[in-house]
Order: sequence, then C-alpha cells, then structure tokens
Amino acid sequence: MRLSVYSLKGVEYVGEASGVNVKTLSGEITILQNHRPIITALEKGLLKIFKQGNIVKEISIHSGFLELNDNKLQILID
Repeated sequence: MRLSVYSLKGVEYVGEASGVNVKTLSGEITILQNHRPIITALEKGLLKIFKQGNIVKEISIHSGFLELNDNKLQILID
C-alpha cells in the first residue's frame, strides 16, 4: 500500500509499506494491504511501519489522524 506520514516538522515517511501498527482511541490496530477503508483518531504511542514483515521505521506520536482508502494510507501526526 502507498503510505504518507506527515507531522508538524514535515514529511516523516512516503513510500510503500506492507503494514502499519498504531494505537487508536479504540485500541491498537494493524493495517495491511487491502484493508477496508477507515478513518480514525490516534493516541500517544509508536507508529510502526513494516516492509515485507520487517519494521523499517518507528515514529513516536502524541496524537493524530489516519485515513485509508483504496490502499492509500495517509497519517497526520503531532
């Protein structure tokens, strides 16, 4: 899936990802290829970005929003 992560500092990550793990207001979720569309608020924790099953990047977040549609995932974080 195509992933874009933006923060107040600028672009944190843009590229392909096989999965993302993040804490939402409803609990921790993992988003994989072909996940159903979703929009949710994020809680303080770690955003983990995976490529072929391996963690490629971890980003500490305080809050934010996530939107996924048609395998395009956009995450705005603070």
